Amino acid sequence: MFLFCCKSNQIGLTVSPSRSQFFKGESVNLNCEDEGWILMRNISKGTRSQCGSGQRTRAASSCEIDYLTQWDSGVYWCESGGGGASSMVVNISVSGGSVILQSPVLPVMEGHNLTLSCQSKTPPSNPSAAFYKDGSLIRTEPTGHMTLQNVSRSDEGLYKCHIRDHGESPSSWISVSGEEILQGQRSGSS
Repeated sequence: MFLFCCKSNQIGLTVSPSRSQFFKGESVNLNCEDEGWILMRNISKGTRSQCGSGQRTRAASSCEIDYLTQWDSGVYWCESGGGGASSMVVNISVSGGSVILQSPVLPVMEGHNLTLSCQSKTPPSNPSAAFYKDGSLIRTEPTGHMTLQNVSRSDEGLYKCHIRDHGESPSSWISVSGEEILQGQRSGSS
């Protein structure tokens, strides 16, 4: 499992659609805020490479993946041409299963609300979903959506959801930040 890490001298990284989990076969666009930066990824331990190749890449600073597979799961970030500075990383998880958790790819600001949605690849007859944090049930929501009000650092953790007769989503790490986040995940020095 990949977790977020913190680096200094950062530039923004945008992900569209802005979520961390995707079904196999969906598409995603990733863009560095500055065109002079290079979009990188690490999809296996110790392996760094430029994001995409051929038609997947419009420019070094962006990456468009039209058909996601589990091999595209991993950590993505922007770095300067000389490698001296980099953005915060984003974790993209591609599931071959039937359920994903729609959660923010960026940290949530302290005091703001956090909405999570449990999505099935095929529409369930009963959209009710159970939501979990760090392996413990939070609650079951009949609509498949859960909102946490006025989040704090204590709300950070691994979240997942389950839809009866459809299955369970992968887990996603939800980060809560005390500082404004603009266009990418930014934090203090590592």
